Amino acid sequence: MPTRVKRPSILIKLSITVGLIAFQGYLGYHVVTGAFGIESQKEMFEEIRILEAREAALGIEIDSYRHRIALLDPRKLDPDILTERARALLGLVHPDDVLIVPAQHVAVN
Repeated sequence: MPTRVKRPSILIKLSITVGLIAFQGYLGYHVVTGAFGIESQKEMFEEIRILEAREAALGIEIDSYRHRIALLDPRKLDPDILTERARALLGLVHPDDVLIVPAQHVAVN
């Protein structure tokens, strides 16, 4: 009994090829425009640069606050700052200071 091998249809091979090419096109499209694609990557790098600049600015501000806090350290207290703050809080005046008193408004009836 002879057996014949059935040759696959050219339409099946062609449809598989077209389906795979369409799938590659779909993947290629999302490589370029997807959420993590090439275009989105450019936006992410720009955002990273902005955030790094912000980080540098905040680092400078933090260093400024650390310096101001260090000036208030009791072991390293600057005498000028101490006298300035004490006189401001207590309302005391040094003999060499010039005192300017704002004029009060007097109601005339």
